[in-house]
Amino acid sequence: MKILAVVPAYNEEKNIRNVVQSIQSSCPEIDVVVINDGSTDNTYLEAVKGGAWVINLLQNLGIGGAVQTGYIYAQRNNYDLVVQVDGDGQHNPRDLRRLVELIRKNEADMVIGSRFIKKTAYKPTGMRQAGILFFSKLVSVLCRQKYYDTTSGFRAVNRKGIELFSQYYPKDYPEVETIVFAFNRGLRITEIPVNMDKRQGGKSSITPLRSLYYMVKVTCVLMLQPKLHSKTNIRLKEMI
Repeated sequence: MKILAVVPAYNEEKNIRNVVQSIQSSCPEIDVVVINDGSTDNTYLEAVKGGAWVINLLQNLGIGGAVQTGYIYAQRNNYDLVVQVDGDGQHNPRDLRRLVELIRKNEADMVIGSRFIKKTAYKPTGMRQAGILFFSKLVSVLCRQKYYDTTSGFRAVNRKGIELFSQYYPKDYPEVETIVFAFNRGLRITEIPVNMDKRQGGKSSITPLRSLYYMVKVTCVLMLQPKLHSKTNIRLKEMI
């Protein structure tokens, strides 16, 4: 399979080279493209030094616009599978093969790396933990399936998902909405347990105020998502 790692990055000069090199070291068969989302630091140069292809966005589009750029690139270049890896160093590239393998076996169309299926050392802040729990329960109700980590950006999708997300991808805080969006369009979605580290450097753009805005906005969007009118073959496979 032709596989692409899409790494969105905004002002990640302290992390991006190591992220790219870690992916290449763990999975040398995977191509890496960094979407430099209008960074004002040396993210571009560090990504190039790491050995990635880099798409420079002239202005900051936000995480959704950056990730969708990666999907459009994958669709136009005939990739069979895309893995999303954050540029802050939290995702462990050693788990990439496990995400990819389920799609290789045609057991899922979309695989999410989850921090909460099994207990790990990852400890979110109080506000973030409340948001994670809230969206886990809300998405589980809307999709009638149990989801543990709806805010995880560590994901893999097959060609069906590439086509879907190249056409539409939410702009702000897209992780939660894309699960319901994909579910309602027939994608088989699976979660597997992974370990995640703390941000390796730099500063997160998600403040408590932004988190509150995120919860309100995404909840409104999810409630307006079209409901399924018939049974589907969607399965949640908890790989424990």
